[in-house]
Amino acid sequence: MKKNVLIIGAGGVAKVVAHKCAQHNDELGRIAIASRNISKCQAIIDSVKAKGSLKVPADIQAFALNALDVEATKALIRETQSQIVINVGSAFLNMSVLRACIDTGVAYLDTAIHEEPGKICETPPWYGNYEWKHLEECQQKNITAILGVGFDPGVVNSYAKLAQQQYFDRIDSIDILDVNAGSHGKYFATNFDPEINFREFTGQVWSWQNSQWTSNSMFEVKRTDDLPVVGSQNLYLTGHDEVHSISKNLNVPNVRFWMSFGEHYINVFTVLKNLGLLSEQPVKTAEGLEVVPLKVVKAVLPDPASLAPGYTGKTCIGDLVKGTKDGQPREVFIYNVADHEEAYAETDSQGISYTAGVPPVAAALLVARGQWDAGRMVNVEELPAEPFLKALDVMGLPTRVKDEKGDRPWDAEA
Repeated sequence: MKKNVLIIGAGGVAKVVAHKCAQHNDELGRIAIASRNISKCQAIIDSVKAKGSLKVPADIQAFALNALDVEATKALIRETQSQIVINVGSAFLNMSVLRACIDTGVAYLDTAIHEEPGKICETPPWYGNYEWKHLEECQQKNITAILGVGFDPGVVNSYAKLAQQQYFDRIDSIDILDVNAGSHGKYFATNFDPEINFREFTGQVWSWQNSQWTSNSMFEVKRTDDLPVVGSQNLYLTGHDEVHSISKNLNVPNVRFWMSFGEHYINVFTVLKNLGLLSEQPVKTAEGLEVVPLKVVKAVLPDPASLAPGYTGKTCIGDLVKGTKDGQPREVFIYNVADHEEAYAETDSQGISYTAGVPPVAAALLVARGQWDAGRMVNVEELPAEPFLKALDVMGLPTRVKDEKGDRPWDAEA
């Protein structure tokens, strides 16, 4: 049994993680939050206390940490006696934090794939470029490392596993549909770190089609779906983390990721890209200053965490799965709908942060209970789906199923 959680990061997702850890601190034990900006950590702690989120009385500690410094991270893990590390900092930190966890023998959880600052949309499979190089070491050292356990990647991986186990004999395609039908009232903003957000869309779009990697450009391939609650939405084929692991682990010939975008977002994005403002390569100003255009854009856009108070509307994220069952063709949509205002009322965060932040805490609880303490490096679809989805059902992200029988809450016993 593992206890005591170290949260690395202090953005909107980290705030949700902190609130949810606090709500289950009777099982998870002591909570520490670390970031380069200790004042952000303290603000999260203040929010947790103001909301009365702690299930049992306890202190939450804040620490200043540069998580790229492996030795400093190892020292903090030991100082806080943490046995579970939830990494919700920048994707640039993953390999450093993973290294610290392997060296100290503690469980590692993250919500997104590792990225290198100077590289965008590397050749698939992305996990194979970094994380999976440590598969053997984690196995040998009995280290639990759960990769990509946010919502997408994360919950949608578990939906894919559930579909394979419960609803299909053979799966022909998995289309992951991610819709944010909410409104933040700003002229332009991203729902998570602008730098990471834009990097997803400026390179090649890789999808798994006919059992091979297929490349497209962003906004080249479009579909329109009529989805529960959020209605008719335009979605675009996008490269994404979970495609790289599901294609490897579930032996499905077609795995694609689709995200909704409004015309306004597409127009602003296109202008920024065409002007070179989304480049990660340094340029010099007329005054001789060296700047990275993408980092300048990030600096002038609203902090995603600041969007929460005025955010309205809902998200709808799920897996549209097609295949056969008992020799007959079948189509099933396994999904969740989340509400921005409800997320803010509970955690002072908007719905995108909520959907990303609740799942790693559910995973941490399963690690603490021994159900997901795998003793090796895994992606979410390699773990039992039912305990994870059951935990999410009671933690604020219930699963629904839409098929030939109708639209209904998922029932593990059905």
